[in-house]
Amino acid sequence: MTLRIGLITSEFPPDHGGVETYAWQLARELGTRPELHVTVFAPHKAASVKPPPGVIIKPVLSSCQGLDWAKLRNEPIDVWHALSAAHAWIAEKGVATVVSVHGNDFLAPYPRTMRPALNLPFLYRLRPFVWRKFSNVWYGATQRMLKRALPRADAILANSQYTADALIQRFPACEGKVEVAWVGVDPLFFDVQHTERNSVPQLLTVSRLSEPRKNVDRVITALAELKERFQFRYTIAGDGVQRSDLEQLVRAKGLDDRVVFVGRVSDAALHMLYSQADLFILTASVVPGSHEGFGIVYLEAAASGVPSLAARLAGAAEAVKEEESGFFVESPDVESLRAALERFLAGQVEFDAERCRGFARRFSWGRVADACQSAYMSAFCRTR
Repeated sequence: MTLRIGLITSEFPPDHGGVETYAWQLARELGTRPELHVTVFAPHKAASVKPPPGVIIKPVLSSCQGLDWAKLRNEPIDVWHALSAAHAWIAEKGVATVVSVHGNDFLAPYPRTMRPALNLPFLYRLRPFVWRKFSNVWYGATQRMLKRALPRADAILANSQYTADALIQRFPACEGKVEVAWVGVDPLFFDVQHTERNSVPQLLTVSRLSEPRKNVDRVITALAELKERFQFRYTIAGDGVQRSDLEQLVRAKGLDDRVVFVGRVSDAALHMLYSQADLFILTASVVPGSHEGFGIVYLEAAASGVPSLAARLAGAAEAVKEEESGFFVESPDVESLRAALERFLAGQVEFDAERCRGFARRFSWGRVADACQSAYMSAFCRTR
């Protein structure tokens, strides 16, 4: 028996990010399974993306329930899989539904999928204005949809135990439907040829520069307090609205010759950055409506043989194994970051590349796909 699976996602290549990585890697793994027929329903810009073997990409989504259901309702799909909570509305359509949750997608859902279709004659021309002008209204409507729709899903797959607990706390009616399916890491990262520790320590952050809670500014400030005592080079990969402010901070702290911004990079360039790094740094805070549900980048670093410095908060506490794939600060304040970085730069904290890789090997997309496939079969049988 072949199950026809429809993956629904607003976040997909060519865009970059954690959920985009999740969607692509999961689709690729599911596509290798002959008992599944996989179709990804993605935004229009995904038309430029070559699908992985065994997968069909249909770039039709507008991230508006009214418009999208009109396109999806007649598709020959046995089980629908919403790859983030914002598309959980599909569970209200009386179809077999699995939902993946990541954390921020149900705390502060984006996109506003409950915004109106406005597809009557002439009204459609007002759509961009109405969607933008009343964004807060559609945000509230999407939040209310989550409360209704998530408990109606046949199964909910969380990327960490922290995310599962946060979901049940927010939506108690989901209890009994949530399973921790984790995430995986691209096997290509295990092929990264990592160098021995450099004479000048190489520090690396890979992150969108759009959320203050990532605390890249605090890392820069902490490093500025250590620049007279230690040599280091800090590379920041990623882009976003904070980049210009961070560049100004680097100049103000006199770190122009120590810190470099490389923007978004290709996969090959990212592998090169990991191969040269001695320490990966991402010490994110938990703020209302936003947290690190897991953090695939920690696994990418570990698979490349690079330890991480993280904050022992949210899902990051599960994505890094202390003394095996990294170490923690209890609070990502400047003083704690300075102390942790001082210990590393002074050689008081050391890690073995193979132990890092060993931790990352516990996480595979095959394992995630196994959990998905089991959920698909259960959902399919339940609706028959």
